[in-house]
Amino acid sequence: MTVVAGTDLAAGPEGGFLPLVSLGPAFAGLIGTWRRTALIGGVALLLCAGLGVYDGLFDTRRGWTAMASVAGVTLAGALAAGSRMRREVELAGVRSVAEAAQSVLLRPVPRHVGELAAAVSYTSAVAESRIGGDLYEVVASPYGVRVIVGDVQGKGLAAVATAASVLGVFREAAHDEPDLTALAARLERTVAREADGEKFVTAVLAEIHTDEGIAVLLNCGHPPPMIVRADGSTDLPHPPAYALPLGLGIHGGEPPRPHRSRFAPGDQLLLYTDGVTEARDAEGVFYPLRERAGLLGDANGGQALAALREDVTRHAEGPSHDDAAMLLLRYR
Repeated sequence: MTVVAGTDLAAGPEGGFLPLVSLGPAFAGLIGTWRRTALIGGVALLLCAGLGVYDGLFDTRRGWTAMASVAGVTLAGALAAGSRMRREVELAGVRSVAEAAQSVLLRPVPRHVGELAAAVSYTSAVAESRIGGDLYEVVASPYGVRVIVGDVQGKGLAAVATAASVLGVFREAAHDEPDLTALAARLERTVAREADGEKFVTAVLAEIHTDEGIAVLLNCGHPPPMIVRADGSTDLPHPPAYALPLGLGIHGGEPPRPHRSRFAPGDQLLLYTDGVTEARDAEGVFYPLRERAGLLGDANGGQALAALREDVTRHAEGPSHDDAAMLLLRYR
């Protein structure tokens, strides 16, 4: 408004810049409250009236037309600002409910479980959302520390509902089932029943026996976890036979079989979803997770995962288009 006023004074009555004073209340309606928009509109009207008198425009229609333009834009801006404020209040309420639901579904994992320390990083592909189709959980069971990391086919609310079902069953069955095979069978029945063959879940189940320094792994069509040894070397323990994802057992194929891998003090176990390893750069090169294992050297597990997540984002040159979950286990 100041620039318009200065330009109008410099150009004189014939410049025709006076109606541009309405840009003030127009922009105010985009970012401010309706009261602020009305206040700026009042200032614009006073400015328009003063310039109109100075330029002698009220002897013709030009001055009244400019005043009408400013008044009309002010009214429209105030109404738009009021409508936007109501939508923002509604959106804030919806977000608060969504955040409560998200915290119930993907609740924070315990920082310490027995002799293990756990850290989690999750990035949702859906803007303004903290959860999607990826899932994770850590449970201290009578059979050892049990962990699941999985990826539901698809995105959106349907994927979130399937993830909620899998997590609910896992949290209960992890305390009841004596081995991972029975636990996976229970999850298989849940996904097959509720998804009705329309969705599947890739998942890795892990059972950590800290007294033996062993991790028992069961892979259902999921990327293999990565073990970073104390000497800096890495290991990707592949299953003896590749099983179908959860929910596709009706199609036959090899059933999931558990396999054991050494997981001793000083080692790190990273379970992740394909949103990490399938992140591509501009040339279509996948993220080299194994080569970046050195990023997990930070003594704080959360900061180590944050460094790895930032490196994935740099590799992909922007936010991921897929959900990405990482769960890091270390000895305390």
